[in-house]
Amino acid sequence: MLPSLAPEQAQALVASLDRTHVLVVGDAMLDTFITGPVARLSPEAPVPVVIFDHESHRIGGAANVAHNVAALGGRSTLIGVIGNDKAAATLTRACRDAGITPALVSTADRRTTTKVRIVTERNQQVARVDYEVDTAIAGDVEREVVAAVRQHAADASAIVISDYLKGCITPSVMRAAITAGRTQGIPVLVDPKVPHIGLYAGATVITPNHHEAEMATQMRVRTDDHASAAARLFLDQSACDAVLMTRGDQGMWLLGPGVEGSLQAAAREVADVTGAGDTAIATVGLALAAGATLAEAARLANEAAGISVAKFGPAVVTPNELLTALGA
Repeated sequence: MLPSLAPEQAQALVASLDRTHVLVVGDAMLDTFITGPVARLSPEAPVPVVIFDHESHRIGGAANVAHNVAALGGRSTLIGVIGNDKAAATLTRACRDAGITPALVSTADRRTTTKVRIVTERNQQVARVDYEVDTAIAGDVEREVVAAVRQHAADASAIVISDYLKGCITPSVMRAAITAGRTQGIPVLVDPKVPHIGLYAGATVITPNHHEAEMATQMRVRTDDHASAAARLFLDQSACDAVLMTRGDQGMWLLGPGVEGSLQAAAREVADVTGAGDTAIATVGLALAAGATLAEAARLANEAAGISVAKFGPAVVTPNELLTALGA
């Protein structure tokens, strides 16, 4: 087990989060929820009929990472790609309302990634419809994203790459982020996808979930010993400095320079795991930018993720919630 975080140290770290600026780069999404009661089964097919009550929107993917940064008191800038559509306007407006500075590149060749969920009044998901173009960006759009990374990294305290395989993270974009991190002397963190594992070399911290670690390493992750072995192989494969593996109800496993160990998951009722990884990497990035050690950042992230999964949909965590969870 990694060492616990003393209450006074937790208070000092959380208080310092508002002095940081995190640049988030990746696949920004709009999450739309169509909600209503289930009236009956359809006579046309064995599916429930949801009577429309209301529609709501949340920002997801990389935008949810940026939202978590802002909710915890940090300054966040979001770089991603959107279409020229209604969803783009909704996403951009929602980012500004959340305290995020949007640096989104618009193109008519793509649609804004949107996940439409049909849910009951009890937040049970009935169906999901995805609107997306997941081909890799190229040409002028890719050059605009690379230029934005270089521009906004100049005054950032950390860079977070949120890769959902929707096309924003390319070799050129990743190289720009790694180079900017080295030039500025700031950490670069990656929430990865296995097909892109070769792109992340040189990052400071990579945060796979245990399913991704299993896919990449072809190893089962069921125990701490399994997690340790998989983390070492994943670290070799990704050529990053440290790996923080999220393990659901098993907590986390951290492996980095001079540190290795587990973090036990907080005992909370799980409502929805959507976006928990976003919360975790946002918290780690903020904490490292604020001067925390890797172990301290992992401890904060573990508690923040535990708070997040107790909420429905892509959720954020506040400083007071985090301090309460830490007993500080």
